[in-house]
Amino acid sequence: MKVALITGASRGIGRAQAVKFAANGYQVIANYHRSADQVQQLSEQLAAQGFALTPIQADVSDPDQVQQMVQQVLDQFGHIDTLICNAGVAKQGLLTDFSPEDWRRMMAVNLDGTFYCCRAVLPSMIRRQSGCIITTSSIWGITGASCEVPYSASKAAIIGLTKALAKEVGPSGIRVNCIAPGVIDTEMNGDFTPEVMQQLAEETPLGTIGTPEQVAECAYFLASEAASFVTGQVLSPNGGFLI
Repeated sequence: MKVALITGASRGIGRAQAVKFAANGYQVIANYHRSADQVQQLSEQLAAQGFALTPIQADVSDPDQVQQMVQQVLDQFGHIDTLICNAGVAKQGLLTDFSPEDWRRMMAVNLDGTFYCCRAVLPSMIRRQSGCIITTSSIWGITGASCEVPYSASKAAIIGLTKALAKEVGPSGIRVNCIAPGVIDTEMNGDFTPEVMQQLAEETPLGTIGTPEQVAECAYFLASEAASFVTGQVLSPNGGFLI
């Protein structure tokens, strides 16, 4: 059985990815930080359908917790085929209103968490000469967003990490790709008013906001044999918002 470790899997895009992979035969390890009830409900829901999902708690901004999480997965399942670094935080505001603590928290979860997770899974993937890593950026990591400077910076750094790591581990048979979603209907965009969301939909050539399930389809493609010759790439499901 193939094993997928998905961080930030309690809701939104991570939850949709967990459902997609579990429904297609993966043993999914669904990481969460504080949302134990949500992940447990998802696990029970999928189990009733005959699918396998195992919750696991860890704060991805803590390297020791990440290492323990990965070791627990390896001890229980023997290997990790796919790592999806999805956990992230966002905050809007003028750069001058961000405190150093705000900045560090953004980088600690979004960027450091991705680094810690990649570093933890790579030794076992390299030994097997096989593996797939999918990181999560954003269209704002590609083009930048006013009033989201720290978030944009963290997501731009993830693109750089992805491209460099793909070159580093490609000879070991490991693929590393990045998903950079556009405006998606998740709790992360909950601070936006309906008027703002409508405006963003109108600015999108396809005329609509994306769904977590559409992003999950991209992740499943990148993890599949259909993408066996794809690495170091940024796939951006954004409805044409960026072309």
